[in-house]
Amino acid sequence: METLRLERDGHVVWLRLHRPERLNAFTIEMWREMAELGAELREDPDVRALVVIGEGRAFSSGIDTSVFSTDAFSNTGFGSLPGAGQRHENPRADAILSAQEAYNWLEDAPFATIAAVRGYALGAGLQLALACDLRIVARGTRLGLLEFKYGIIPDLGGTQRLPRLVGPGRAKEMIFTAGQIDADEAGRIGLAERVVEDVELETAAGELAARIAAQPPLALRHAKRAVNASWDLPLREGLRVEAEGQAVCLGSADMGEALAAFVEGREPRYQGK
Repeated sequence: METLRLERDGHVVWLRLHRPERLNAFTIEMWREMAELGAELREDPDVRALVVIGEGRAFSSGIDTSVFSTDAFSNTGFGSLPGAGQRHENPRADAILSAQEAYNWLEDAPFATIAAVRGYALGAGLQLALACDLRIVARGTRLGLLEFKYGIIPDLGGTQRLPRLVGPGRAKEMIFTAGQIDADEAGRIGLAERVVEDVELETAAGELAARIAAQPPLALRHAKRAVNASWDLPLREGLRVEAEGQAVCLGSADMGEALAAFVEGREPRYQGK
């Protein structure tokens, strides 16, 4: 990969955006690599938690504006992304739907995804963080959806995921004004689960990822699916998803291991089965 770096630490994977000289601004190549990597990682049974972080002084400053000077909808642009030409009869809408897949897998993956954010999370960068399950933000960070500055709208999940976290009114204010907020405000409105000092960011993200990775992976997979379903489904249908997930966990090898470890006074060794 040219724009990403991957590191493994047991069941925890670190995904590092690797364009520090451009504040990890997104290019078409970067989205392509994200989508291809996601297709691989989501099928990897050894991954139980993933941390997304930017190298250098920014998580991501958004889209690299050089993209605007290319034919983004040609075979050399968004048309080269996985699945292009299959999602919508409008080629531009199809291209955008293809680009969204670079982020969607973070929400759909059977493991936990954590965004460790510092410096800037703007536009496409903030939308990447929104696709993760949890967000840890360092003080001093600026966050915002700046797409109105370019005469466009957030199109990588921002109009859908942001209101689910902070409410429609606050989301509209951020989008309509192309405004920026700081880390403390992100924590106050529910955009960040944790706010830490910059020097503590990687340690805090690593500790959280390790704690989650030590949990029963089968239960985590079904709990994540059920919580995500609560965004879209009526209560009764969501309860059905919850019950179906619990039915899988009951009597599983992971449940047996959890009970045995408790009785024996040791740490459990989960297999995700």
